[in-house]
Amino acid sequence: MKYAISLPNFGSFANGSLMTDLAVLAEESGWDGFFPWDHIVIEDGLSVADPWVLLGAIAANTDRIAIGPMVTPLPRRRPWVLARQATTIDHLSGGRLILGLGIGFPPQEEFGTFGEPIGDKQRADMLEEGLIILQGMWRGGRFSFDGEHYSVAPTQFEPRPVRESGIPIWVAGMWPNQRPLRRAAQHQGVYPVKMDMTPWTHDEVAELAAIIERERGHLDNFDIAIGWSVDAGRRLAADYSAAGATWFIAGPAPELSLQEVRAMIASGPR
Repeated sequence: MKYAISLPNFGSFANGSLMTDLAVLAEESGWDGFFPWDHIVIEDGLSVADPWVLLGAIAANTDRIAIGPMVTPLPRRRPWVLARQATTIDHLSGGRLILGLGIGFPPQEEFGTFGEPIGDKQRADMLEEGLIILQGMWRGGRFSFDGEHYSVAPTQFEPRPVRESGIPIWVAGMWPNQRPLRRAAQHQGVYPVKMDMTPWTHDEVAELAAIIERERGHLDNFDIAIGWSVDAGRRLAADYSAAGATWFIAGPAPELSLQEVRAMIASGPR
């Protein structure tokens, strides 16, 4: 089991220097990953920092931990622009990027505010086309695409990602919806969120792992990332691991002060 910190980069955490310092602290304290969120609007007037700018600073100031957005709503980004951003961070970090992708939530605030599509099916279709484009551009050689939502004329994308296998993609989705799990099974990982926002049980993680295994035929080289509070991770990590999870992604309770968050990170994952 690997352990990561996931911090919302808004409010008091919408500060590039602070988030970079916390990522460095996480690396020094034995965490395996540091993942900021990716939102545009949380509520009117609340400060929000762009995760890709943060990831550039974090990549330049850390050496070991995995980094990446958890998660980026691909339907509100141009896939070819995201391909370029992700590859740049991947090279800057020496191949440590993990790319969390989903359809985006909440749709009315994240999409509707700017006149973009809010329907789940349309955004899911856009996500699937975007995934094809990302992987096609990262493979190298000439690539083109003509879909319902996106079109790419023949072009060659360079540089390729650091790893020969490409940048790992973890697909997010609301449990127990099945379509996101089928989508995730085609990639390198899944980051599910429970619709009822209650802690995961062993049986739920085992059921999720069984669905992925049925879709893929195996669970080799596939990550199942389960998120909840730090305390729950310390208590339940072994149980989640036995059920098939490979990562525990810990987030602080919203009422914690900055001083308490620092202490939580400094205390390490175990």
